Amino acid sequence: MFYCVLCEKEVCYLKKFCDKCNKVKKYINLYEDRVYTILDNVLSRDKEKQDNKISAEIKEEIENKNIKLKNHIKRGTEEN
Repeated sequence: MFYCVLCEKEVCYLKKFCDKCNKVKKYINLYEDRVYTILDNVLSRDKEKQDNKISAEIKEEIENKNIKLKNHIKRGTEEN
């Protein structure tokens, strides 16, 4: 019997990572150091502060994406 090499809790027969850890591995491959930064900033807090930080992180990302979208739309209308 083999266990996941990351969490060392889930049994894995044909692969190195369990499904949950494989998902984390994919996030790390996609977002690189941003994953570590978020984990450090969010999980090194008590539960209430974690919830607040998650909300703040999501809010900031949504605002940044909205600004980029507005700028993209604005540039598109200026060209026409």
